[in-house]
Amino acid sequence: MIVMETSMGTMKIELFEDKAPITCENFLNYVRDGFYDGTIFHRVIPNFVLQGGGMTEGMREKQTGKPIKNEADNGLKNLRGSLSMARTQVVDSATSQFFINLRDNAFLDHGARDFGYAVFARVTEGLEVMDAIAAVATGNHGFHQDVPKEPVLITRVYIEE
Repeated sequence: MIVMETSMGTMKIELFEDKAPITCENFLNYVRDGFYDGTIFHRVIPNFVLQGGGMTEGMREKQTGKPIKNEADNGLKNLRGSLSMARTQVVDSATSQFFINLRDNAFLDHGARDFGYAVFARVTEGLEVMDAIAAVATGNHGFHQDVPKEPVLITRVYIEE
């Protein structure tokens, strides 16, 4: 179980290591390294997604590891509460950034419109925290849109034994 402490509360996350082994190992490496501690949810779109895992306050991007293979063809769906890897238009470009689906987003699934976004985990506790984050006021920051006006910090992410 992964525990994600934020400035708005705590979420517990179950990994799907059997369905997304590469993605889960990548995420776990970032967790073990403390990479996510002190990052922010830098993109909040109500009724869609919360995106985080790569930027610090002030929208400063953190240095990441190498991109991983996209496992979106693993049969898992982008359902409410699921975590998926964020990526660019390049299929195998995911590094540290992830998003949490605030609703079922079938159009992000494998084959719906393109290769899709790899689901690798789900929120098992703290859906109310996810929903509270989704309700924060957002605006623009440079060329970034949907940025919380008051930072929503990911203060600590760790493996619960």
